[in-house]
Amino acid sequence: MEDSLSASRPSRPLRADARRNREALLSAARDAFLAGDTEAHVEEIARSAGVAVGTLYRHFETREALIEEVYRKEVDDLCASPEHLLDHHSPEEALGRFLLLLVDHAAVGKGMSVALESIMATDSPVFEDARTRMGDALTRLLDAGAAAGTVRGDVTGPTLLRALGGICAMRVSEGWIDEARQITGLLLDGLRHGVPRAP
Repeated sequence: MEDSLSASRPSRPLRADARRNREALLSAARDAFLAGDTEAHVEEIARSAGVAVGTLYRHFETREALIEEVYRKEVDDLCASPEHLLDHHSPEEALGRFLLLLVDHAAVGKGMSVALESIMATDSPVFEDARTRMGDALTRLLDAGAAAGTVRGDVTGPTLLRALGGICAMRVSEGWIDEARQITGLLLDGLRHGVPRAP
């Protein structure tokens, strides 16, 4: 049986107007969830996107499929950033910036947490896939930093992701994000510690 994710993704390229409608729906849903409207109905999301409800259902068979794709797009955007960061910054700086992006991603997850609960009980692979891809992105940055001799080379991407997950677990408290960013800086300092010094 086809899962909700594959059903929500077009099997062939969309026409320009259909692509605009799909992007507008994803943007409207994301904005609603981040604004705290976790119970936003499909009718409200469609209205905010400027399309009919029927158009929404042509792109997403269920509300859960829409929520899942909003989260998937967040992960897509996040995991596309390491190459751009490495093109414009030193490996160490790129890693630090990506760690902060992961903190911001946790903030998005906090805003969507209630909405995401509706797909947590399903067989969707979206969360496991997200963890794998974020771990791979961190590995890419860690390898670049180790090759440049600016971060230690004995830490893997999945291990670093678990450490950051512990930091972002603080998100239940008010004002957590500033503290999480500060602790992330300490984590980066720890990755610099133990780097072999040039003779």
